[in-house]
Amino acid sequence: MRDRGIIWMGLALFLVFLTLPAWHNLSARVSAKGPQPVPPAGQKQCVAPVEYMRTSHMRLLLDWRDSVVRRGAQDYTSPDGRHFAMSLTNTCLRECHSAKADFCDRCHNYEAVAVPCWDCHMDSKTLLGSVK
Repeated sequence: MRDRGIIWMGLALFLVFLTLPAWHNLSARVSAKGPQPVPPAGQKQCVAPVEYMRTSHMRLLLDWRDSVVRRGAQDYTSPDGRHFAMSLTNTCLRECHSAKADFCDRCHNYEAVAVPCWDCHMDSKTLLGSVK
């Protein structure tokens, strides 16, 4: 029974290490909401409702890719009846999200998501610079 102090000390250290991530997050004041991307200037609506775009924008882009490449479709009709060209580079990056670092990269870096889109589709500043 002389080991009682060692056992209690071991349990205390175990609890400290078990709760260390929670203490770290509390001390770092990490926001539970995540990053807040800068909305595009001059645009009031996206091609789809904001909540859908927050959760499923990659699904929309993959559907666009499949429609363009496999079926030759070029036009997307939004739920409110507006028409857009199905193009990440020309519609999304050029017309709305020209500040990729302030919009796309904030969430993708926060979530540690590496998207293959940028292998082919250049940063809009580079793209716009090469178009001139």
